[in-house]
Amino acid sequence: MNKIFKSRFFAIGVLVVVIIALVAGAFYFGYQQGMKNPQTVIIRGVANLEEGKIEAVDFGLFWDAWRVIKDKYVESEKIDNQDFVYGAISGLLGSLKDPNSVFFPPSDAKKFNEDISGEFSGIGAEIGIKNDQLVIIAPLKDTPAERAGLRSGDKILKINETNTAGLAVEEAVKLIRGERGTTVILTILRNGWDKPEEISIIRDVIQIPTIDWKMLENNIAYIHLYNFYEKAPFLFYQTAVEIIFKNPNGLILDLRDNPGGYLEAAVNLAGWFLKPGETVVSEEFRSGEKQIFKSHGTGLFKDIPIVILINEGSASASEILAGAIRDNLKVKLIGKKSFGKGTVQELASLKDNSLIKITIAHWRLPAGQLIEKNGLNPDYEVNLTDEDIKAGKDPQLDKAIEVLEAELR
Repeated sequence: MNKIFKSRFFAIGVLVVVIIALVAGAFYFGYQQGMKNPQTVIIRGVANLEEGKIEAVDFGLFWDAWRVIKDKYVESEKIDNQDFVYGAISGLLGSLKDPNSVFFPPSDAKKFNEDISGEFSGIGAEIGIKNDQLVIIAPLKDTPAERAGLRSGDKILKINETNTAGLAVEEAVKLIRGERGTTVILTILRNGWDKPEEISIIRDVIQIPTIDWKMLENNIAYIHLYNFYEKAPFLFYQTAVEIIFKNPNGLILDLRDNPGGYLEAAVNLAGWFLKPGETVVSEEFRSGEKQIFKSHGTGLFKDIPIVILINEGSASASEILAGAIRDNLKVKLIGKKSFGKGTVQELASLKDNSLIKITIAHWRLPAGQLIEKNGLNPDYEVNLTDEDIKAGKDPQLDKAIEVLEAELR
């Protein structure tokens, strides 16, 4: 799943409520009129809030379609009217043709919240859509997906017997998820393979790891950050305190296979590496308005030589943190080009506990680069092959150590 969003409060929250109230009111009025008098109904009440205009919306087509389905569909009596409404809202989001803007009915919203809280049942892989293809963004550490050998960039052609062509991410998640101990079969095509392969994976309860660290030779600190979920800032704080007492000569920040998370977490963590007040990232809205996020914190690691590891599974908040440190401190990136997820999503809670996750802005890095689709190019491109993994080798980490030790000489 694509899980990258930022929380909003106060004024924006009020605006969301107002918009939802307007739409809900228009919908209810249209429903009442459509049922009483099913000819074309023009609703003049959906405001273009930005330009102050009133748009005419012909909801007669909607009610015509509703009536045809109710009258003609062979099993219409089995479908709850509320599911019709949820389907209509999903269609609204689908019309944006943005895989990151989606609707979650209450049951799916609950699963979404379980994801970001850190525990759920499934295979343990972040999935998304790239170039109209469902792909593995990143397998999570110590999960069935990682143990089965899934890798960032793997194309998912089928889930059991379901072809994934045109399948939305949230629908794919429903198919992949399941009770612990059950099996799901993914048909995978990887770059360099001659043909797809079926990979059988036994589902399990997934507890999402956040951070690992250790000291390497020459007193180099190695931090592997797996996500930017709600626990990341506190866990990174604990790690940073432990590391600084080791008085490290250098630091390797590993953001490989980190699919992102909260924007606030990325800004928070940037404060450990940058001087207070340095630009971390800016948001650019459709109105042309910009919001600039500055670093705040101790800058504890700002004077320590650093290199950063990235790969195809480094997305969103990972790209923000890596890009901010690169642009401000001129550090080197090592590995493979990152995923290229550079848009901001906002969550809007609806009154029945369903959710809308909608794209509201683009991210731009301090030096001016837009992340979306472009991704971050490493200064040193290093492959990590299946053979390397099987042999227990990590040439990307080896290169990071080499580059950092050269800086320390």
